[in-house]
Amino acid sequence: MKGPLFYSKILLFGEYGIIKDSKGLSIPYNFYNGALKITDTNTEVAKDSNAKLFKFYNYLKNLNSPIVNFNLDKFHNDLQLGMHFDSSIPEGYGVGSSGALVAAIYDYYANDKITVLENLTREKLLKLKDIFSNMESFFHGKSSGLDPLNSYLSIPILINSKKDIKVTGIPSQQRVGEGAVFLLDSGEVSTTAPMINIFMEKMKKDGFRKMLNEKFIKYTNKCVEDFLNGDLGSLFQNTKNLSKIVFDNFKPMIPNKYHSLWKKGIENDSYFLKLCGSGGGGYILGFAKDIEKAKKELIGHKIEVVYHF
Repeated sequence: MKGPLFYSKILLFGEYGIIKDSKGLSIPYNFYNGALKITDTNTEVAKDSNAKLFKFYNYLKNLNSPIVNFNLDKFHNDLQLGMHFDSSIPEGYGVGSSGALVAAIYDYYANDKITVLENLTREKLLKLKDIFSNMESFFHGKSSGLDPLNSYLSIPILINSKKDIKVTGIPSQQRVGEGAVFLLDSGEVSTTAPMINIFMEKMKKDGFRKMLNEKFIKYTNKCVEDFLNGDLGSLFQNTKNLSKIVFDNFKPMIPNKYHSLWKKGIENDSYFLKLCGSGGGGYILGFAKDIEKAKKELIGHKIEVVYHF
C-alpha cells in the first residue's frame, strides 16, 4: 500500500487572528509531503509513526462526530500490518505535519468523503473544516481544521471569517522578482498546545483583546488583501506594521535568540518577520522587498525562499 501524497502548508497570514475571526490566507508548500505506507521496512521512525497512528485510531473510534464516520476495521487491519505515515514534513515547525496526516487518514478511511473533484461549495468547505478540526484536535487540543483542509485540497484557501472560507487564486510568482516570502529555520522544535494556552491566557486581559481587535486583526486583514491584489508597496508597509505588533505583543511565541534579529529587520527596513503557525520555534516567516539584501543581513541563518514577487 502507498497512499497519495499530501503536502505541507504555509499560513501566510492569520495566525491567532483567525481564532477571533480575522482574515487568513493559507497556501500549499509542495517542498514537503507525506503519504500513508505499508512496507517491509521496520525502522524506528516507522514503528514510532505506527504507534502514534494506533493512538489516533483509538481517538477516532471514540470521536462522537455525526458529520463523519470511518472504516475503522480497515484502519485497524492496516495498522496491524505496520502502516505508518512516511513524511518529510518537519514536526513542530509550523508547516502542517499533523494536517497532512489528518488529510491522508480522511482521504483513505472516511466513508462518503467529500472529494476534491466535487463542486466545493461554501457549505462543503465548512463541513470539511469542521471534520478536520475535530480530527486534528487530537494533536493540539484545539484546531481550526485549516491545515488539514489546505493539505487535502492542495490549493490556496482564503478565510474571510469562521463561516466564510473559499478556495482562491494567488498572484503568479515572478521568478526574477526581487521581493520574496521566505522561511527562517529557528533550529528549535515547537509544540502548538502550550502556545495556544499562552494566547488564551493573554486574551483574558482587556488591553491584549483591544490590541488584537484594533491593530493585529486590522493589519492581518490588510496584508491578506494586499497580497491577493498584488499591491506590493502597501503589502510591505502593512507587513512591517504587523511585524512590530507581533514583536511587542507576542514575545513568548518568538524564540529568545531571534528577538534582536526580528527588531533589526524592522529598523533596517530589509526584512519583516512574523510567526509561522503558532510560533515558539520551528520556522519563522519572513517578507523581504529585496531577498538578496535580506540574505546578507541574515547570513549564517538557514533560509528557504517559498514565493517570489
